[in-house]
Amino acid sequence: MDIVYIKQLEIETVIGIYDWEREIRQRVVLDIEMGSDILAAAASENIDNTLCYKTISERLIDFIANSEFQLIETMAEEVTKILMNEFGVRWVRLQLGKPGAVPAAEDVGIIIERGERF
Repeated sequence: MDIVYIKQLEIETVIGIYDWEREIRQRVVLDIEMGSDILAAAASENIDNTLCYKTISERLIDFIANSEFQLIETMAEEVTKILMNEFGVRWVRLQLGKPGAVPAAEDVGIIIERGERF
């Protein structure tokens, strides 16, 4: 299995359970690894045969920037659904961080893995 990745995708959004969090935008940071077979793209050099990280990034930026989740767990599940349902990704590993959420820590968040490695 080959892996296409997007690292440190930063997006401003409404996220959190507290009233004050519902009134501001906070930064979330995504690291995404997506299982893919790059052989067809490599052989053809045709962008249509790729898992296009630019298109995926634009879709996720639009989705997250316009969302208002309370939990990063819910956001992570919805992001993986988009990747699998809209882009045909069969396996994804997503790290979703919320820097600044805990003042004494550089970052906090979750890592989830969905689908089957091939």
